[in-house]
Amino acid sequence: MDTESMDTEAMRHQLQHLTDRAEISDLLDRYLRSLDEGRFDEAWARAFHTEDVTAEMPIGTVHGRAALLAHISAAMALFDRTVHLGTNAVIEIDGDRATARGAQLSTHVLADGSGEVFVSAGHADSELVRTADGWRIAASSLRIVWTRGTPPRVPADLGAQT
Repeated sequence: MDTESMDTEAMRHQLQHLTDRAEISDLLDRYLRSLDEGRFDEAWARAFHTEDVTAEMPIGTVHGRAALLAHISAAMALFDRTVHLGTNAVIEIDGDRATARGAQLSTHVLADGSGEVFVSAGHADSELVRTADGWRIAASSLRIVWTRGTPPRVPADLGAQT
Protein backbone atom coordinates (compact mmCIF):
# COMPACT_ATOMS: atom_id res chain seq x y z
CA MET A 1 0.00 0.00 0.00
CA ASP A 2 1.46 3.35 -0.97
CA THR A 3 1.69 6.38 1.33
CA GLU A 4 -1.22 8.18 -0.35
CA SER A 5 -3.50 5.15 0.13
CA MET A 6 -2.47 4.87 3.78
CA ASP A 7 -3.13 8.58 4.34
CA THR A 8 -6.54 8.30 2.66
CA GLU A 9 -7.43 5.26 4.78
CA ALA A 10 -6.29 7.03 7.98
CA MET A 11 -8.36 10.09 7.09
CA ARG A 12 -11.40 7.91 6.32
CA HIS A 13 -11.03 6.17 9.67
CA GLN A 14 -10.63 9.47 11.52
CA LEU A 15 -13.64 10.98 9.73
CA GLN A 16 -15.77 7.93 10.65
CA HIS A 17 -14.65 8.21 14.27
CA LEU A 18 -15.54 11.92 14.42
CA THR A 19 -18.88 11.30 12.70
CA ASP A 20 -19.72 8.51 15.18
CA ARG A 21 -18.84 10.77 18.14
CA ALA A 22 -21.05 13.55 16.78
CA GLU A 23 -23.96 11.16 16.18
CA ILE A 24 -23.67 9.65 19.67
CA SER A 25 -23.41 13.06 21.31
CA ASP A 26 -26.46 14.24 19.36
CA LEU A 27 -28.44 11.13 20.33
CA LEU A 28 -27.69 11.64 24.05
CA ASP A 29 -28.56 15.37 23.86
CA ARG A 30 -31.81 14.69 21.99
CA TYR A 31 -32.72 12.01 24.54
CA LEU A 32 -32.36 14.39 27.50
CA ARG A 33 -34.28 17.11 25.67
CA SER A 34 -37.04 14.62 24.84
CA LEU A 35 -37.58 13.95 28.55
CA ASP A 36 -38.53 17.61 28.96
CA GLU A 37 -40.85 17.58 25.95
CA GLY A 38 -42.97 14.78 27.42
CA ARG A 39 -44.04 12.93 24.27
CA PHE A 40 -43.45 9.27 25.02
CA ASP A 41 -44.67 6.74 22.48
CA GLU A 42 -43.33 3.79 20.51
CA ALA A 43 -41.66 6.09 17.96
CA TRP A 44 -39.91 7.89 20.83
CA ALA A 45 -38.67 4.60 22.29
CA ARG A 46 -37.42 3.32 18.89
CA ALA A 47 -35.62 6.61 18.19
CA PHE A 48 -33.37 6.17 21.23
CA HIS A 49 -33.24 2.54 22.40
CA THR A 50 -32.62 -0.98 21.18
CA GLU A 51 -35.42 -3.53 21.53
CA ASP A 52 -33.56 -5.31 24.37
CA VAL A 53 -32.40 -2.19 26.25
CA THR A 54 -31.66 -2.38 29.98
CA ALA A 55 -31.98 0.81 32.00
CA GLU A 56 -31.01 1.28 35.64
CA MET A 57 -32.72 4.36 37.08
CA PRO A 58 -33.03 5.65 40.63
CA ILE A 59 -36.58 4.26 40.88
CA GLY A 60 -35.96 0.87 39.31
CA THR A 61 -34.39 -1.20 36.58
CA VAL A 62 -36.24 -2.17 33.42
CA HIS A 63 -35.49 -4.60 30.61
CA GLY A 64 -36.83 -4.15 27.11
CA ARG A 65 -37.99 -1.14 25.13
CA ALA A 66 -41.69 -1.58 25.94
CA ALA A 67 -41.00 -1.75 29.69
CA LEU A 68 -38.72 1.28 29.46
CA LEU A 69 -41.40 3.26 27.62
CA ALA A 70 -44.00 2.45 30.29
CA HIS A 71 -41.56 3.22 33.10
CA ILE A 72 -40.39 6.57 31.69
CA SER A 73 -43.97 7.63 30.94
CA ALA A 74 -45.08 6.88 34.49
CA ALA A 75 -41.98 8.41 36.09
CA MET A 76 -42.15 11.64 34.09
CA ALA A 77 -45.84 12.00 34.99
CA LEU A 78 -44.66 12.71 38.55
CA PHE A 79 -43.43 16.10 37.34
CA ASP A 80 -45.20 19.15 35.96
CA ARG A 81 -42.07 20.46 34.23
CA THR A 82 -38.45 19.36 33.96
CA VAL A 83 -35.09 20.46 32.62
CA HIS A 84 -32.43 17.80 32.05
CA LEU A 85 -28.85 18.83 31.33
CA GLY A 86 -26.05 16.49 30.31
CA THR A 87 -22.43 17.50 30.00
CA ASN A 88 -18.82 16.37 29.99
CA ALA A 89 -19.58 13.17 28.09
CA VAL A 90 -16.57 10.97 27.48
CA ILE A 91 -17.34 8.76 24.49
CA GLU A 92 -15.30 5.66 23.66
CA ILE A 93 -15.97 3.95 20.33
CA ASP A 94 -14.97 0.42 19.37
CA GLY A 95 -16.34 -0.41 15.93
CA ASP A 96 -20.13 -0.75 16.17
CA ARG A 97 -20.19 -0.42 19.95
CA ALA A 98 -19.55 2.57 22.18
CA THR A 99 -19.75 3.75 25.77
CA ALA A 100 -20.48 7.22 27.07
CA ARG A 101 -20.21 8.65 30.56
CA GLY A 102 -21.31 12.13 31.45
CA ALA A 103 -22.70 14.28 34.21
CA GLN A 104 -26.44 14.86 34.46
CA LEU A 105 -28.29 17.61 36.31
CA SER A 106 -32.07 17.31 36.43
CA THR A 107 -34.49 19.91 37.76
CA HIS A 108 -38.09 18.84 38.35
CA VAL A 109 -41.24 20.72 39.38
CA LEU A 110 -43.47 18.24 41.19
CA ALA A 111 -46.86 17.52 39.63
CA ASP A 112 -48.60 17.28 43.00
CA GLY A 113 -49.65 20.94 42.86
CA SER A 114 -47.19 22.02 45.56
CA GLY A 115 -44.84 23.78 43.14
CA GLU A 116 -41.94 22.15 44.99
CA VAL A 117 -38.70 21.76 43.08
CA PHE A 118 -36.59 18.62 43.23
CA VAL A 119 -33.07 18.66 41.80
CA SER A 120 -30.82 15.64 41.29
CA ALA A 121 -27.31 15.29 39.93
CA GLY A 122 -25.24 12.30 39.05
CA HIS A 123 -23.44 10.26 36.44
CA ALA A 124 -25.09 8.80 33.36
CA ASP A 125 -23.43 5.79 31.76
CA SER A 126 -24.59 4.43 28.42
CA GLU A 127 -23.69 1.50 26.20
CA LEU A 128 -24.55 2.14 22.58
CA VAL A 129 -24.69 0.06 19.42
CA ARG A 130 -24.76 1.00 15.77
CA THR A 131 -27.97 -0.24 14.15
CA ALA A 132 -29.37 0.04 10.64
CA ASP A 133 -31.20 3.15 11.91
CA GLY A 134 -28.13 4.72 13.53
CA TRP A 135 -26.71 4.63 17.05
CA ARG A 136 -29.09 3.45 19.80
CA ILE A 137 -28.80 3.07 23.58
CA ALA A 138 -28.52 -0.62 24.51
CA ALA A 139 -27.98 -0.08 28.24
CA SER A 140 -27.99 2.90 30.56
CA SER A 141 -27.42 3.61 34.19
CA LEU A 142 -28.10 6.81 36.11
CA ARG A 143 -26.36 7.01 39.48
CA ILE A 144 -27.49 9.94 41.60
CA VAL A 145 -24.73 11.62 43.64
CA TRP A 146 -26.78 14.32 45.37
CA THR A 147 -30.29 15.72 45.58
CA ARG A 148 -31.92 18.88 46.82
CA GLY A 149 -35.56 19.55 47.62
CA THR A 150 -38.58 17.36 48.04
CA PRO A 151 -38.54 14.15 45.98
CA PRO A 152 -41.82 12.98 44.43
CA ARG A 153 -43.91 10.30 46.08
CA VAL A 154 -43.17 7.29 43.93
CA PRO A 155 -46.06 4.83 43.55
CA ALA A 156 -45.20 1.30 44.72
CA ASP A 157 -45.90 -0.14 41.27
CA LEU A 158 -43.23 2.07 39.67
CA GLY A 159 -40.40 -0.23 40.79
CA ALA A 160 -38.50 -2.60 38.51
CA GLN A 161 -40.41 -3.80 35.46
CA THR A 162 -39.58 -6.25 32.68
